[in-house]
Formats: sequence, C-alpha cells, structure tokens
Amino acid sequence: MAIVFLSLGSNIGDRLGYVQQAASILGTTKDINIITTSSFYETEPWQMDSPNWFVNAIVQISTSLSPEELLIVIQRIESQLGRERSERREYTDRTIDIDILFYDNKIMNTDKLIIPHRFFHRRACMLVPMLEIAQDYIHPLFNKSISDLYDELEEPEQVVLYGTRV
Repeated sequence: MAIVFLSLGSNIGDRLGYVQQAASILGTTKDINIITTSSFYETEPWQMDSPNWFVNAIVQISTSLSPEELLIVIQRIESQLGRERSERREYTDRTIDIDILFYDNKIMNTDKLIIPHRFFHRRACMLVPMLEIAQDYIHPLFNKSISDLYDELEEPEQVVLYGTRV
C-alpha cells in the first residue's frame, strides 16, 4: 500500500462543507484508507485574482491504487462536487480542488500528473497543514523536511486556523 498526501481546498459556496464531503467520499472509496487529516485552514488565494479565500486541509491516505488510478478517482470526486475545470489551465474559483502532493517517494512528470506537486514547496496553504501531520516528512526532490521547506518560504500567503480536523 502506498502512502499518499492529498491537499483538499475550496473557495466558493460551502467551502468547509465541500472539503468535508471530499474527505468523506475519499474515506468510503474502495482501495483508499484515511490515515490522518489536518485541521482546516483558511488561506488567501495564491497567484489568482479572487476575493474568495480557501478552506484547505491535508489528508494522508494509504492506497493500492496507482497514481493514475488515484487521479481518476480524485477527478470523479471533484466532478461530483461541482468542480468545473478551465480550458486555459489557469487558477479559478472552485468548489473543490484535490491535489496529489506526494505518493510514497515517487517522482513522476507526465502530461497528466506531476508528483511531487510542483508548487508544494512554495505554498503555505499546503505546507502549514503538512506541518501539523507530517513535519518530518522528507520531500523526495529537495531532500528537505516539511519544516525546513516552510522555513524557506519567501512570500507565504496568509494561513489562519479555521477549525478542527476533518
């Protein structure tokens, strides 16, 4: 079973509800077991022009699904929760966004999937919840802990504790 970290985020509608629903659906999906979850965090949008702050959380799972199979499941959940994708691949407001941050220590870069998440080390909205549940996890590309990566953030977006665990 692979150990995987997923980022869940929403910035429109019932933001907290969408993140909770996504976690709930993940937890009842065949071949996925939730190990732990972070608290909820409210974060300002990163590299997008929107007044709508996100509610974010990190979920650690174990799975027998391959990265590609997991991506299909994630995209199905996003669609189920009303996610509409932009053709231009730009950041837009969304009901739910689920990203694969890490899949074991796997490194992959395909047209459909980049693991580890390519901007993880630059985004406080991902680093802060990871600090809570896996501060000593070592990033497979940079060979640095989550704590070290957080300490190196140049311009972190604002991140505020929003609520208790998923």
